[in-house]
Amino acid sequence: QLMESGGGAVQAGGSLRLSCSFSGRTYKEYTLAWFRQAPGKEREFVAAITWSRGATDYADSVKGRSTIFRDNAENSVILRMFSLKPDDTAVYYCTGRAYEGGPYARESYGYDYWGPGTQVTVSS
Repeated sequence: QLMESGGGAVQAGGSLRLSCSFSGRTYKEYTLAWFRQAPGKEREFVAAITWSRGATDYADSVKGRSTIFRDNAENSVILRMFSLKPDDTAVYYCTGRAYEGGPYARESYGYDYWGPGTQVTVSS
């Protein structure tokens, strides 16, 4: 089970910190990722991290102004974004799959578990 928190309204140029906590069955290896979906647009990949190795991947649209990392103590994954733009406005979803590596890590259909999402609104 995945649950996001930390969304809200932010002004352009500001920053945000999204958290995704997970519970339930644990696996030796898994991948956690963030996707987002703006109104009228398809869900798109934002960032991902593998739990055992901490390998990260970022979409070009957020690379250089975002960081994804693990919080082992809290069983959560954090997404921090800086220099926010109105184009970052979307519902942000946390997602996961019970393995690391493999194909479709940047595709929504490559993941099995989803949180309900949290709204982020960036105003100009």
